[in-house]
Amino acid sequence: MTATAAAAGAAAAAQPAEVSRRRARRSARRRRHGAAGVLMAPFFVLLTLVFLVPVGTAVWLSFFSADEPGLGFGPERTVFVGLRSYAAVLTDPTFLSGLGTVGLYCVIYIPLMVIGSLALALLLDSGVVRLRSWAQLGLFLPHAVPGIIAALIWLYLYTPGISPVIEALGRADLTVDFLGLHTTLPSIVNIALWSNLGYNMVVFYAALQAVPRDVLEASVVDGAGPVRTALQVKAPLVRSSVVMVAMFTLIWALQLFTEPMLLHQSSQMINSRFSPSMYIYDAAFSRNNYSLAAAASVILLLLTIALSYGVTRWTNRVDSAEENTR
Repeated sequence: MTATAAAAGAAAAAQPAEVSRRRARRSARRRRHGAAGVLMAPFFVLLTLVFLVPVGTAVWLSFFSADEPGLGFGPERTVFVGLRSYAAVLTDPTFLSGLGTVGLYCVIYIPLMVIGSLALALLLDSGVVRLRSWAQLGLFLPHAVPGIIAALIWLYLYTPGISPVIEALGRADLTVDFLGLHTTLPSIVNIALWSNLGYNMVVFYAALQAVPRDVLEASVVDGAGPVRTALQVKAPLVRSSVVMVAMFTLIWALQLFTEPMLLHQSSQMINSRFSPSMYIYDAAFSRNNYSLAAAASVILLLLTIALSYGVTRWTNRVDSAEENTR
């Protein structure tokens, strides 16, 4: 009986210690979760204010429309229209034409941007260029110019009669209409390249600086020249940066607005619905059809998400296939 009583007493004494340890673990877990919540709170607040609230408002507006009964003489009221605005947008030839224009713009602009900025970064990283810091500054400086100012500068250079570029070409018996039928889109691509090439070059250059030097030294020992080292060693090692730049360039290109908006006053080839973003602006502020503008905005958002997801999935599949081959 004495041994049994002693064991029972020891068990009874151990229970409060176990309970206290459990309480301490729960308290530590709550503190960790609380600290994580405090650190993540600014992100979720910004996400809600900057993304979720505007998107929710656009979705809500797309399902309602203003209606004036009595042949337009009655009081205006808001009525539920369902998917009517989405059907109107998807069957509007001007919106579909704008999607085609932006698609062609992406086909031209994205490869030039990614390849051009990567080539410049590889050139700077190779050490061939002297005064590397000044070269980086000179290439990055156009990105510091606001988009509206950059478009105005190039509008001046594209306008006949005042453009020194067109005047110099005229002296050489060369006639170029930068805002003509077949040159308008390349002219817009040129403005975007001038503004953003230096920024993406800096992104690639920073990624190249993280490439292990022993890998480069091994390629030199194996007899690889500068071009082969750049194309077969450096470029594959910064593939993640290439994917990131391509994705952000795609997202930016789908929202094409500033350049054609400023150029359309000087070119008959650019109308008020040249791109989906210009279509949204025209629907909201020229036609006062906020339901149509909201529906077009939601469609453009879904298209952007789908294409970004497609790029990510394709990249993951390529990486998985390469790992399996190894």
